[in-house]
Amino acid sequence: MSRAAVDDRIAPRGDVAGETLDGEQVALGDFAGQVVVLNVWGSWCGPCIREAPHLVEAAAELEGEDVTFLGINTRDLSQDPALAFERKHEIPYDSIYDPAGEVLLAFRGAIPPSAIPSTLVIDREGRIAARVLGEVTASTLVGLVEDVLADG
Repeated sequence: MSRAAVDDRIAPRGDVAGETLDGEQVALGDFAGQVVVLNVWGSWCGPCIREAPHLVEAAAELEGEDVTFLGINTRDLSQDPALAFERKHEIPYDSIYDPAGEVLLAFRGAIPPSAIPSTLVIDREGRIAARVLGEVTASTLVGLVEDVLADG
């Protein structure tokens, strides 16, 4: 886990946008002014399966705050297993379908290509405020988000 001081935060290097697993267009820019929790996952990933309940719990705990959750599903060659994963774990937020990892290129330097799962907390100005490489727990994630919300 790492946090970036406000003055040291950087924005993604390109557009973070794409089609969700449900076929809608979404972009990180759609959530300007909000804190965004961005989770990179794959249905085939054991640690992703283990952390899913923690993400659901954190999303519920932070509901009503100025926070949005967004996933990036990667390396699933078909949307079917990813959609089944979302249904099984009752994931309450959208995920960009990124089978080839093209959307993830915007985070080069922040997320190593093999670091799945990874979770980023993006501040209100669209900059990376915190990251967790590997599984995240609800309490850790809520704490990170609350710190970023307190930054203003």
